[in-house]
Amino acid sequence: MAEGSGFSLDVRPHDCPGTGSNEAGKADACQGCPNQGLCSLGQLAGPDPAIEEIKGKMKTVKHKLLVLSGKGGVGKSTFTALLAHGFAEDDTTQVAVLDIDICGPSIPKIMGLEGEQVHQSGSGWSPVYVEENLGVMSVGFLLSSPDDAVIWRGPKKNGMIKQFLRDVDWGEIDYLIVDTPPGTSDEHISIVQYLSTAGVDGAVIITTPQEVALQDVRKEVSFCHKVKLPIVGVVENMSSFTCPKCKKESQIFPPSTGGAEMMCHTLNVPLLGKVPLDPQIGKSCDRGHSFLAEAPHSPATLSFRNIIQRIQDYCNQNSPQEEDII
Repeated sequence: MAEGSGFSLDVRPHDCPGTGSNEAGKADACQGCPNQGLCSLGQLAGPDPAIEEIKGKMKTVKHKLLVLSGKGGVGKSTFTALLAHGFAEDDTTQVAVLDIDICGPSIPKIMGLEGEQVHQSGSGWSPVYVEENLGVMSVGFLLSSPDDAVIWRGPKKNGMIKQFLRDVDWGEIDYLIVDTPPGTSDEHISIVQYLSTAGVDGAVIITTPQEVALQDVRKEVSFCHKVKLPIVGVVENMSSFTCPKCKKESQIFPPSTGGAEMMCHTLNVPLLGKVPLDPQIGKSCDRGHSFLAEAPHSPATLSFRNIIQRIQDYCNQNSPQEEDII
């Protein structure tokens, strides 16, 4: 991002001329930068005023959690949905899910809200509700069909995330859970930037045991450190599989380098728990139902509940102060 953006992470091209230059957005180094259009218009010359607006909007949200993973296909959206369902089992707890996976919004399907649309009131966009105490917002609600492709460059994605945070009537919320796409790109930079003064409890990072996933997850841990985003902990998903007939345990994704446990030990981050594979999880997600409710005695459910409790304990004990956030 160009100089003067109000964001501490330096992700500029090596030869970025900066927004104060006449070459801003025009130099060879600017080609391919997601902020090229904004720089050329001089729109990154100072802090985005939306940051303060979002800070005011987020005052009604007690806890804010980001669900991250450098790797796709590790069950990040599934975990987001189950975390939300777990929190919302307490009728006195208000929960909201914000899906900022702009190009691949799967939360509407997983939460049983496919085909729903966003409604606007005098106070802004209204979330779509699964239960009275569980609301959801996603770009998927703005598409005419679930099969529509979202082909947007960085600035338009950033604008959509800003609008979700600023213009949605979230109301009084105990937990806002943000589901993100894989990687450390536009959406991740934007969500951290826009919530920079609002106070974020931290990030829950999802991985699977094999090294090909852990390689990307290590990058996500590095991203969190660079932007001073606290890490709640790591969840190892699809950790093992126990045959329901013979009860034999198998490693579907062999942890050739020690899995998440070894990675967490090396990087000095907490391991929140390991969740075994259960075919019912996929079936429940396809139907838009809560796996926790449909398979209450599954070993995976017990693992999820232990992890959810640890995250709740973390939030209750580590509510951040504004000055602690970038």
